[in-house]
Amino acid sequence: MTHDDHNPSGAAPARAHANESSDGAFEPEGVSPSSMRPLDPQPHDFGNISAPRQFDAGISNDLRVPWGWHEVLLFVILGIIGTGLITYGLGSLAVRVFHVNAADVFGSAITTPKAVVVLISQALLDAGAIGYLYLMVLQRTSAPFWPTIGWRGLRAEPGKLRATALQFLAGGAVLALAVTIAGAFLNPKENLPIDELLKAPVSMFLFAVLGVLVAPLVEETIFRGFLYPVIARRAGVTAGIVLTGTLFGLMHAAQLWGGWGQIALLILVGLVLTWVRARTGTVAASYLVHLGYNGLQLIGYVFYIIGGLRH
Repeated sequence: MTHDDHNPSGAAPARAHANESSDGAFEPEGVSPSSMRPLDPQPHDFGNISAPRQFDAGISNDLRVPWGWHEVLLFVILGIIGTGLITYGLGSLAVRVFHVNAADVFGSAITTPKAVVVLISQALLDAGAIGYLYLMVLQRTSAPFWPTIGWRGLRAEPGKLRATALQFLAGGAVLALAVTIAGAFLNPKENLPIDELLKAPVSMFLFAVLGVLVAPLVEETIFRGFLYPVIARRAGVTAGIVLTGTLFGLMHAAQLWGGWGQIALLILVGLVLTWVRARTGTVAASYLVHLGYNGLQLIGYVFYIIGGLRH
């Protein structure tokens, strides 16, 4: 059978899975983390939808999601519109209510007020993105939101779930260290946009909070939970990993504009994160790697800033 991306209203029929709990999450199994195989989770109960989606028999069940390209396109359009409206609205609020100089907010130079507006706008956009995905899933299925969007439990040996999670976190930290070392040989621009953005302590604080508490959760949900299954279902797992990882890196290009080597490294990070999600079948694994990566990057950046202040 062939699947139909033009009929996102349907979903695969629900089937029981021996390792899946009543809330759609997977219980740990006796599988060694070093020999993990891709999960083959059965589709969730997507509700009583009149027009069931048809899938190829060879498609992994963790790619059988009740949305398609139409939802992805709408997500992108709303994101572009929302970025403009929210950023302009917060900038206008700063000027009219807090009496900030308009040139400091809307000018080309990255000032402290502009940095704060940009970071708060990003936080609101992240909340809006999760809200869109929640409403989209709610409209198409009665299944729980997080398992449906790809957040399934990690597979681990009995009693070793915490150790497995720590392995993924450590893997992210090692990835951050490797990227940092490689980046030192790429001769980036003296001042990247992100360096200008983080000059003020308040913007550094906001960036730290977003980078550790918000960005890994939101970005993994969007890229590895929402986007990857659609691409992989149509073009295959390998193409899904490559395209999703590349789009992830390019999304951050504005922060690193001019540092082409750093952008290439971030694309590599996106490929690794998507590979982890494809390999394990759950966004929880790529989230932990992402969290470890961002956490170590942030710690290194803080020490770098402190050292600069001392000198």
